[in-house]
Amino acid sequence: MKQTLDLNLKEKEKLTNIGKALSTPVRLDILNYLAEKPAIISDVAAKFGLPLSSTALHIKVLENAGLISIQPIPGSKGSQKSCGILINKIQINMFQEETANTPSYLYRECMPVGCYFDYVALPSCGMVSEYGDLGFEDTISVFVNPLRYKAQLVWLSCGFLEYRFSNSFLKNNAVNRIRFSFEICSEALGYNNDWPSDITLSLNTHEIGILHCRGDYGGRRGKLNPEWWCDSSSQYGELRTLEITDKGCFLDKEAISSETIYTLGLRYNDYIKFKLEVKRDAKYCGGFNLFGEKFGDYPQNIVMEFYHDENS
Repeated sequence: MKQTLDLNLKEKEKLTNIGKALSTPVRLDILNYLAEKPAIISDVAAKFGLPLSSTALHIKVLENAGLISIQPIPGSKGSQKSCGILINKIQINMFQEETANTPSYLYRECMPVGCYFDYVALPSCGMVSEYGDLGFEDTISVFVNPLRYKAQLVWLSCGFLEYRFSNSFLKNNAVNRIRFSFEICSEALGYNNDWPSDITLSLNTHEIGILHCRGDYGGRRGKLNPEWWCDSSSQYGELRTLEITDKGCFLDKEAISSETIYTLGLRYNDYIKFKLEVKRDAKYCGGFNLFGEKFGDYPQNIVMEFYHDENS
């Protein structure tokens, strides 16, 4: 999923680079062309009838502005450079004020993707650390390997991963919003940007709703992926959020359930069970890839945060 770039007027260098990148019609044409699909520089030059040297300069300006990414790919005549869009929206907050460095959440817990409490996994499945494979791909036994706690990417085509988070803070403090965030995409052979998957989200014993993934994303390297990771494999996911409040449950800000912190009984157990599941009878049984802090595009594990919103 392409990202939204949020800026304010104090980020002068970034704004200047973006202004420069968008100031020339030919660069706007190149962005429109790359929005359809990634392309190598020679194809961009041929499309617009430009010299390779001029095209390379235009591409460099767009890269410096953070609007596109450039990845080397093998070719019949040596390495070539593939260009792809990174950003789908730019937002500029004209009057953003200084914010304190202290976080707005009351409590935060980060769960490594390999620290699941229970699982069912069907091939294709596996996991890797930032340094290499943690077991043979498509071998179920890898999911009980003690080294799974080092995992930075876990994938399965059908089944579930269940995590258990502490709720001791929740029991003893005023909390009216709980937020889970994680990077995820579907699971296809290699990668397939058009490979949908329906993932059931559950808290404790309650199914909250369906998270729909549009694809298993590739075509450019994930920003955090180690060099050894293959270009033809899954590369990055979408950063998704599930929020449970005293009024309902929200997936990426959209209401998905009337269950609340109270009806789910989140305060009363010794832990909070958070489960991601691809069911056999799902409309789109497309599996999932779950990214850790050193894979994909977002430097985080599964994060749970507690808040108290005054105007709630």
